[in-house]
Parts: sequence; C-alpha cells; structure tokens
Amino acid sequence: METVLIIEDDSTMLRGLKDNFAYAGYNVLTAADGETGLNTALDARPDLIILDIMLPKINGYEICRLIRKEKIDTPIIMLTAKGEESDIILGLNLGSDDYVTKPFSIKELLARAATLLRRRKKEEKKVYEFGDFTFDISACRFSKAGWEIKLSPKEFKLLKFFLQKEGRALTRDEILNSVWGYNSFAGHRSVDRFVTTLRNKIEPDSHNPTFIHTLREIGYKFESVVSLL
Repeated sequence: METVLIIEDDSTMLRGLKDNFAYAGYNVLTAADGETGLNTALDARPDLIILDIMLPKINGYEICRLIRKEKIDTPIIMLTAKGEESDIILGLNLGSDDYVTKPFSIKELLARAATLLRRRKKEEKKVYEFGDFTFDISACRFSKAGWEIKLSPKEFKLLKFFLQKEGRALTRDEILNSVWGYNSFAGHRSVDRFVTTLRNKIEPDSHNPTFIHTLREIGYKFESVVSLL
C-alpha cells in the first residue's frame, strides 16, 4: 500500500482529502502545519506528498526546497489558491512535480497522484511504450510499429526526459538544464523548437498534440495515455 502525506491547514479540506485518498486505497498521513509536515516527510518518507503552499510555521515553498535539499525525490503535488503563473513556476523550480489550483476536482487530484506514482516506478525502465511507439534507451532505438524512426541526439535526450518525467509539469528552465545542461547558451526558443520537431515525429496531429502538451506560461507535460477527465 502506497503512503500519501497530506499537508494542509484547512481542517475541512484535510479531512476530505484524507477520506478520499484512503477510500482510493492509500495509506494516509496528515499534517496541519508546515513544521509537522516537514518532519513527517523526512521521517516517514512517504510515496507522495500533497502540499499546500500557504501554511503556518513553514510555507509549502520552503518545505519543498528543504525536502529536495535532502535529496529526497518523493513526488510533490502543490495545492495553491493563487493560480498565478509566477507562483506555479516558483513551486516547480523548487522541485514540485505538479500543481492543482483551488478549487479543484478530487477526481483530477487522484488521477494526477496516480500518474506521478506510476512515473516514479517507470523512471528506471530501459524500454518505454506509448501509442504505437517503442523507445529503447539501451539500444538507442526509437520505432513505430517496428519501423525505426531517426531521432537527432537532442531529440533522443528530450524524449527520454519526457518519458522519465511523464505526468509532471516541466518548466522550460528545467527542460533546458536537464537536456542541454546548466552551462548551455541555449534558451527557451531552443526548447520550443525541439519540442516542435519532436511533435512532428510522434504526434498524429502536431497542432493538436496527444502526448506533449503545452502548459501556458510554464512549459510542457508528457502524457502517454489520453486523459478522460
């Protein structure tokens, strides 16, 4: 049974989230303030953290930063009532994996949680499959229904990064640093350009993407399964 830690100071919301995650089959831990939440995260090492931003004692941004400082890669979904792109980007750049803006659908939150947990299990995989495609990291081979598709080295690294981070909202800076490197002189336009070339090779309709979704003012998200939400 996977363990979810919910850090939320609104008692009504905390109780509702706890009940829904427990009903979905998760073991649930809770904390009503940032200090308790951080200590629980460090001690219990849950499989997933649902983290509110506005918390007493220690806010969600600082919790996220401190968790990542300890080299803990537990997926984190941030809950925010702000909805401002700058706040979302700050959370993502501090190490959160996804976000939902209040008010939100509990079904959507549960689906995002399940996606992140699946992605964590898949990160060590060597062979990925999505749609009619097979991506073999060890063999450096990408194919569709058995027919090989040529990828440039940068396209290969970009697709690998997307697959390993499936379901996660990725900022352009994060993509740039992971695929191009921290010392690269490339910019956001390079990311967008290579996303376009990759879409032309994998999307049935590159103008209406199935796999690589654009997140306005933020970056991109890769999903191997079409969401029904």
